[in-house]
Amino acid sequence: AIVVLMLVLMAVLVWWPRWQRRRIEQAPFPSEWLAYLEQSLPVYKKLSVEDQQQLQQLMKVFISGKSFFGCGGLQINDEIRISVAGQACLLLLNRSTSVYANLHYILVYPEAFKKTSQQVDTAGVIAESETGLLGESWNNGKVILSWDDVTRGVSDFSDGHNVVLHEFAHQLDAESGSTNGAPPLRHNRYSVWSKVLSTEYDQLQRDALSQHQHVMDYYGATNPAEFFAVATETFFEKPQQMSERHPELFDQLKAYYCVDPKMWV
Repeated sequence: AIVVLMLVLMAVLVWWPRWQRRRIEQAPFPSEWLAYLEQSLPVYKKLSVEDQQQLQQLMKVFISGKSFFGCGGLQINDEIRISVAGQACLLLLNRSTSVYANLHYILVYPEAFKKTSQQVDTAGVIAESETGLLGESWNNGKVILSWDDVTRGVSDFSDGHNVVLHEFAHQLDAESGSTNGAPPLRHNRYSVWSKVLSTEYDQLQRDALSQHQHVMDYYGATNPAEFFAVATETFFEKPQQMSERHPELFDQLKAYYCVDPKMWV
């Protein structure tokens, strides 16, 4: 009897999340949300009908499962939820994946927020410094965003700068267990992914040192994790330029994200 009970319990634990997600996906998408979505995601109207419906389903699951908190006096509303969810879920289209299962909290500041860090010099002296941040992605289930920069990112969806795409690319990267520029991939793709992205990362570092013009922001030369996040921004916002100048990198990201943003331009 105990064995049977354990088997039933295990079946429920597997079945319940799937049933709950399906129930949320099948619920109507609120009409007031649609207005915010069309306003906050410029490429939404250029998606196929199937992709629009899929994005709405992903967003409903996202919003139902994440807790939003306003910081610095900011009041969370549907506009904020929809804007963040729409951009974050754009990264999940056509992929068999959870909806950021490890993410639980989204903190939103009205503008760039300050982060205090400590540095120890060679003499052992501790110095504190403040840095203004547009966003942060943590491995403990938290993303922090500046609302000013969220809205700035969607006001021009062709400049390669988008804080939501950037920070949620970090969340995808971390799903492998380490934020290192290699999100979970099929085993036979790691060697090609590593070769292409390492080559492109080295080139961006050289271009950053020489100030040679590059389609990607030089911030991507910081480390492999930042390279993947910046490459994601560029892939979605400057797909034509990336595909022309860096076709192998574009093809790797196209295979991973299962979309071709050139079709939305």
